[in-house]
Amino acid sequence: MTLDPQGGTAEAADLALKHQHAAMWSLGDYPTVARELIPQLGHVLVEALGIGPGQHVLDVAAGSGNASIPAALAGADVVASDLTQHLLDAGRASALQAGAHLEWRQSDAEALPWPDATFDTVMSVVGVMFAPHHQASADELARVCRPGGRLGLVSWTPEGFIGQMLAVMKPYAAAPPPGAQPPPLWGLESHVRELLDQRFESFVTTRRNVVVTFDSPDGFRGYFKRNYGPTIATYRRICDEPTKVAALDADLSDLARSAMDGDGRMEWEYLLVTATRSA
Repeated sequence: MTLDPQGGTAEAADLALKHQHAAMWSLGDYPTVARELIPQLGHVLVEALGIGPGQHVLDVAAGSGNASIPAALAGADVVASDLTQHLLDAGRASALQAGAHLEWRQSDAEALPWPDATFDTVMSVVGVMFAPHHQASADELARVCRPGGRLGLVSWTPEGFIGQMLAVMKPYAAAPPPGAQPPPLWGLESHVRELLDQRFESFVTTRRNVVVTFDSPDGFRGYFKRNYGPTIATYRRICDEPTKVAALDADLSDLARSAMDGDGRMEWEYLLVTATRSA
């Protein structure tokens, strides 16, 4: 899919939305966030799926390769796909440094450019959850996975820290487009099962935590204001309203303070899902 935001049709409006999403995830430094805060999540999913030699694997909304690179190092034939070329470029550089060989392909999670039943394994680590139209992306995950193939997802839960952070930012952020659903819904087992209906079986779902440490609540807030695209975009929207900026500053620091122990440790909850494509 070509990211051209020009035009006046419904299709052009959708392309414009995807252009905005790609631009948002180019803000700041998400590859640093993935590398410094949640590097283990990709390894968790690769292990849960038993990825290894001989498997053809697609990582959807792969970002900079948090799961793609470990899968390639495990011996799989991997394609890392993402809407944001900037993230793919960063992932390609990281893969080269790690000695991992894989394909990097710009694509939309809601309109994947591969034929039906192409991949043995389809996966996503806190990635596909941010595509705005959940059913469209779920349909694509199912379509490109072969019968008997494996699906693996890691998603932030609504009740977990990142789900709460997105909820804190929502009053200050731009209104979502019609039909868009909140990303943390992918962290609910019931929602994932509803999206994938009878096309997958042998569901295994587990709620787990990843441990993250910051020096202080304000240190957390500053890190996300510098590095995390959705936070940066929200602050840019209210940058001419100092009262709102101060309020969001306080809300984010208060949230981090409520989640931290005395050593600055936080536990961020996620849902791990594995399933098998029905025949």
